[in-house]
Amino acid sequence: MQRRSFLAALATFAALPRAGFAETDATPFSVDALYDMARDLAQAAYEPMPEVPQAWKDLTYDDYRKMWFRGADAIWRGTDSPFQIELFHPGLYFPRPVKVSLVEDGQAQELKFDFSLFDKSDDLPDLPIDDTLGYSGFRLTTEFRRPGNFEEFFVMQGASYFRAIARGQNYGQSARGLAIGTASDQGEEFPDFTHFWIERAPAGRQEITIHALLNSPSVAGIYSFDILPGSPTIMDMRAQIYPRAELTRFGLGPLTSMFLFDETNRSMFDDFRPAVHDTDGLLMRNGNGETLWRPLANPKSLQVSSFVDSDPKGFGLMQRARDLADFADLEAHYHIRPGLWVEPGEDWGEGAVTLVEIPADREIYDNIVAYWQPREALTPGSMHRFTYRLSWGEDPTLQNPVARVLNTRMGERFGGGRIVTIDFEDSADLPEDLSALTLHVSTSAGETTPAIIQRNPQTGGVRMAFTFHAGEATSAELRAQIILDGRSISEVWLYRWTA
Repeated sequence: MQRRSFLAALATFAALPRAGFAETDATPFSVDALYDMARDLAQAAYEPMPEVPQAWKDLTYDDYRKMWFRGADAIWRGTDSPFQIELFHPGLYFPRPVKVSLVEDGQAQELKFDFSLFDKSDDLPDLPIDDTLGYSGFRLTTEFRRPGNFEEFFVMQGASYFRAIARGQNYGQSARGLAIGTASDQGEEFPDFTHFWIERAPAGRQEITIHALLNSPSVAGIYSFDILPGSPTIMDMRAQIYPRAELTRFGLGPLTSMFLFDETNRSMFDDFRPAVHDTDGLLMRNGNGETLWRPLANPKSLQVSSFVDSDPKGFGLMQRARDLADFADLEAHYHIRPGLWVEPGEDWGEGAVTLVEIPADREIYDNIVAYWQPREALTPGSMHRFTYRLSWGEDPTLQNPVARVLNTRMGERFGGGRIVTIDFEDSADLPEDLSALTLHVSTSAGETTPAIIQRNPQTGGVRMAFTFHAGEATSAELRAQIILDGRSISEVWLYRWTA
């Protein structure tokens, strides 16, 4: 399936079980046994999960929405569990069902598909029921904002994709288990989570643990999630993977988002809104402790940027436009969509934070991908373990903070060139006398005028501005930062300009 169609489809849906759930016999559960399962799976030829009957795959979008899980029958509803589970049916964009098992007291029981747990519209077409059917994913709910009211905060459906939100936010970008071959000539491979084991959290525990079996033609593995909902919602991830084939183009902690336009490319779209995006920049804290901000772009051709590093401190796709007026959209609520920060749990060695920007003409397409690409390939027959933390919410709290970039604007300058303005937030390091600052601006091609800096009464911070002259260049890497007494007191602003 084409990446664009696949991701557009995903963006469209983003105690013991109660009576009515069919189960298999209980079996002993251990994470070590899951690792053994993944290792053995990687040593065998790849076999995909069976597909559901054709009638389920032929459902229209409207037909797919004519059946929905009955919330009154949520798993662990009516018990002292702090979490409940609701299930998704298969079909349409989700032709291969997954297995879902519940874990309690060291025992695991798999849930068999039960169509009676779904309410249906009267005009739903007749659908065959057989042993190939299963659930396509699930969502978790908890008392997110007030006691007695269970609200959704996490969803897992489609390949190895999952989404989460912090308290008071709406769904936006996605994460997934592993990226393989993104933006490569050979095409992208989408590994699947094929079996989930969800551990019941005891009363009073606000964290839930999920284990997932990853499988694809190139790799098998186990991913474990310890999920703590809140502000932010935090996931501690443990991945143990076993390659079937050599992995040279792969990404850890992959993130997927949408960026259509903002003040940098507003002229490309005839739209009543001033901006449309799930996230507006890539934030990085490199191994040297520098904080870098790369505004996202919607290029006219595929763009791949690699930020070479060693032992990165973290990276993520962030949403810094946080006012409703930034988007003027009363339905999409882009201003309350989560940023997502990836923080390695151990040294990840040498590699590169990789940003893929894919041309898009509609907001239904997830056209932004970011991940960590290790320098060393993973060889078949080996085992590799990675740990990291995902934080869904606002920008992360970083050690030794510097002035953040709030916004970037660009436009044609009368007489030639392009005006570039960068708004930085206020900072305790900013002196009253701005003439004490050194403004660094550079470009890999073309030339820039000397930058100027002014107070911005709207933001309370400062604005740096300069003019960029491309000359004969068709692309250029721009860089800017504010320096005081030999040290940077702002994020390093990076931008790839293309003609």
